[in-house]
Amino acid sequence: MISTITIASLDFCGPNVIDHFFCDFSPLLKLSCSDTFFVYLDILLNSVPFIFIPFLAVMISYGYIIFNILKISSNTGKRKAFSTCSAHLMVVSIFYIALIVIYDLPTSGQSWTINKLVSLSFTVGTPLINPIIYSLRNRDIKIAFAKFIHFFY
Repeated sequence: MISTITIASLDFCGPNVIDHFFCDFSPLLKLSCSDTFFVYLDILLNSVPFIFIPFLAVMISYGYIIFNILKISSNTGKRKAFSTCSAHLMVVSIFYIALIVIYDLPTSGQSWTINKLVSLSFTVGTPLINPIIYSLRNRDIKIAFAKFIHFFY
């Protein structure tokens, strides 16, 4: 809410076309002719409780999970556990790393095309890749995927 109020108080002049797939704060701030320092500061401070702390909590949790998986004596059990955890960890990592790149890294000198692609990765890519990754754990899907790959090679 604070970010929305801060952005709403900015003055906008010149073009009114946002060069992005959706109305995100960075392309919107690019159109502003006001000083945007406090908006960027607000976004950076909000990223600590909403991006960094959850990401850190997930990584610590997976550290404990991996530590306990290593205690499993059978190789089959380890492989199944790592298979389940690695799929989820990959999706979570893609999501949080994209958020950090978009909202916390400086955008000066960064290509807007890269910014758009990274935005697509966490808005469209993560929800799209999630069922695909979890489906690859299914034996029938693995066989169909292998046939698909061998068809082209």
